[in-house]
This record gives sequence, C-alpha cells and structure tokens, in this order.
Amino acid sequence: MSTIAVVPGSFDPVTLGHLDVIERAAGIFDEVHVVVVHNPAKEAMLPIAQRVSLIEQAVADRALPDSILVTSWSVGLLVDYCSDVGASVLVKGVRSQVDVAYETPMAIVNRNLAGVETIFMLPDPAHAHVSSSLVRQVSALGGDVAPYVPRAVAEYLDTVDQD
Repeated sequence: MSTIAVVPGSFDPVTLGHLDVIERAAGIFDEVHVVVVHNPAKEAMLPIAQRVSLIEQAVADRALPDSILVTSWSVGLLVDYCSDVGASVLVKGVRSQVDVAYETPMAIVNRNLAGVETIFMLPDPAHAHVSSSLVRQVSALGGDVAPYVPRAVAEYLDTVDQD
C-alpha cells in the first residue's frame, strides 16, 4: 500500500524552505502532491498557474523524484482533495511557534473532518527565517532574492520587476 502525502501552501512564491520540506517529504512518502491553494486571508502576487509552473520548474531543476506531483486546488476543503487522491497525511513546514499556533486548529479540524493527519516539519536552519511574504517585500523593493528562492523564481521575479 502506498502512502500519499499532500504538501499544501500558497507558495507565493515558492522558497528554498518550501523545497526543502517537499524534498524531505518525498523521502518519507511514496507519493507527494504539492498543492497550491488559495488563501483568502492573503492577497496573491502571482497567479496560481504561475506558482504551479514555478514549482514544477524548481522540482525539475533539483532533479527531485518523479513521485512529486504539482497541482492546485481551489474548490472546497483541502481534505476533499486528500480524499479524492487517497492521501492520508498533510505535511506542513513550520518555522516558529507562531506557525504552530496557526496550523494546530486546522490540523485538528482536518483530522476530525476526514481522518487526515498533519505532520509538522521543522525547517532547515538555513531557511528558517525565509517566508514568501519576506521574499515579496525584498523583491518589490529591488533587492536580490536569489539566496532565498529557486533559480526559476529569481529569474521570473527579475523579469516582472523590470516591467
């Protein structure tokens, strides 16, 4: 029996910290679905299709396993997606106690609604300070985001910032 995990996020944009979590999840589970979701509490910088494309490029550039599928989900609950694909676990990267406090109620509700467990993965210390919102801010102010994001994202943001 194969174990399918879902790594959800807004990935606006995907960072090296996100990729670290995705790669480590791929080392634990037979199949990993990276699911770009819409967060109604956030105003997105990148369209969902662009985020999916950038994650696919980053996964390919790092030669990550073929067992990683990148997609999006915007209709219904995330646990509905999990049920549709047979996933029994969500993997969430957490950088601090603030992230844990935010994620814990959702983890409990997801388990209650659909029996989907959530695993919290601590970051690689090299990426623990990086968030997508920080990358967006640095990029908007003309700073170099290359140390924090995959090559495809840095190149994309450079072209967008030049427009």
